[in-house]
Amino acid sequence: MARKTVAAALAVVAGAAVAVTAPAPAQAAPPGEKDVTAVMFEWKFASVAKACTEQLGPAGYGYVQVSPPQERIQGSTWWTAYQPVSYKIAGPLGDRTAFKAMVDTCHAAGVKVVADTVINHMANASGTGTGGTSFTKYDYPGLYSGADMDNCRSTISNYQDRADVQNCELVGLPDLDTGEDWTRGRIAAYMNDLLTLGVDGFRVDAAKHMPAADLANIKSRLTNPGVYWKQEAIFGAGEAVSPSEYLGNGDVQEFRYARDLKRIFGSEKLSYLSNFGESWGYMTSGKSGVFVDNHDTERGGDTLNYKSGATYTLASVFMLAWPYGSPDVHSGYEWSDKDAGAPNGGQVNACYSDGWKCQHAWREIASMVGFRNAARGTSVTNWWDNGNNAIAFGRGAKAYVAINHEGSALTRTFQTGLPAGTYCDVQTGNAVTVNSAGQFTATLASNTAVALHVNAKTCGAGTTPTPPASTGASFQVNATTVTGQNIYVTGNQAALGNWNAASAPKLDPAAYPVWKLDVALPAGTAFEYKYIRKDAAGNVTWESGANRTATVPSSGRIVLNDTFRT
Repeated sequence: MARKTVAAALAVVAGAAVAVTAPAPAQAAPPGEKDVTAVMFEWKFASVAKACTEQLGPAGYGYVQVSPPQERIQGSTWWTAYQPVSYKIAGPLGDRTAFKAMVDTCHAAGVKVVADTVINHMANASGTGTGGTSFTKYDYPGLYSGADMDNCRSTISNYQDRADVQNCELVGLPDLDTGEDWTRGRIAAYMNDLLTLGVDGFRVDAAKHMPAADLANIKSRLTNPGVYWKQEAIFGAGEAVSPSEYLGNGDVQEFRYARDLKRIFGSEKLSYLSNFGESWGYMTSGKSGVFVDNHDTERGGDTLNYKSGATYTLASVFMLAWPYGSPDVHSGYEWSDKDAGAPNGGQVNACYSDGWKCQHAWREIASMVGFRNAARGTSVTNWWDNGNNAIAFGRGAKAYVAINHEGSALTRTFQTGLPAGTYCDVQTGNAVTVNSAGQFTATLASNTAVALHVNAKTCGAGTTPTPPASTGASFQVNATTVTGQNIYVTGNQAALGNWNAASAPKLDPAAYPVWKLDVALPAGTAFEYKYIRKDAAGNVTWESGANRTATVPSSGRIVLNDTFRT
């Protein structure tokens, strides 16, 4: 939570190992092959649903995060979303029916849904909420009374004092006593209600202001205690509460990542990024949520934002290309008044109109989601920099990106790990030829990038390339594992690693013991495949028997229900 001013503080207020017989509790990284979240800040649920179908699904986003759905105080400022009145789904973004329709539509588009969840506090006001509930501060009929609040009724003033941070009121917002059984039960009931509507995960707002043990208890009460959590716990040097305390519950947002990107892209050298991540003192990659900006930091100024122009875009390209954390792509609206609410009450009639910025759909950003999905599981290779603000790097044999943040054009022959062939530069839609030595030559104008990956070989004129996701195979294999083991599939197709165990894509254990993965393959493709088991040391065990065979239909996907052969 930012705390420099009331508005800034409100902004933040606003602002797996697998066992033999059952999955362990979810670890931080979102499950599945698609880990990029589009954060649709203050979008109406109907508008989110439309974006899932038309933009997010086709681009390969794994998740969409929606603003808090619960009843809130009335008002035109954006931070009303972070002042709950009740846990009814009755906010200005849509009612329960609209919320459920959005979840179902996004799921049909292959996009999971994360709900921003405000459970640390209630509204600092009195009146009637957006769902018709009458309330006063400390009294929310049918839900909480003053007895359910922490005893400290003063505003947090000392972030070096744990009790002050976790028991007192954030900018005067009534602080729920999450140590109480009743309060824990009410919060869990709200989250369970969202789970019944199909929600796949939660962003936990103001997590830093609740003891990690309290959150662990609440999570244990959920119908799916392994559900994905992303916790807002802002790092502050010397503060009493550390974000790392929350890693046992799920993802934790790594605010230092965004702050450092602003510094590096804004006033230092991109060449410094060659070891960006854990070696900079950040939390573990697999348990960190990262972003270039969010609704709070874009207003507070401690990160880049859409007003930063090409610098913002290039930082987003880097984030999506770099293998650290699970990225959020913020998608909001223009503002001059930092408190201003969403245009049209959250109704998005079209991107780039009425002030909607739609960063999730910018070609330079949206195309990198497919890049990240293609590169998943590979490390950084072939790093190059000019000692200043031009960098390039590969992601094994899957992808390659070059970024020119210099004030003049850059012409260079780049060394990749890509197989020879013609690729689509997903940044521009232009064809790029990689020779037999893995090299290509390109000229990058100032503040532009080139990005290639194995799932984008051809480009339509003037169109944004996306992976051919409409046809292929849905692999589903029943396979038990022990801690440290994972299941992969390989076969005689490039998308399956060409029988190379090191390049084989990993399946998703979210439905353990059934492991799942959708792989894009052209219609009519006849292919062979086998499953393999790999442990943490890289040891590979192939399933027994002959190669499996299948053929992709002329439209849609072939669903393969298999059992791992020992």
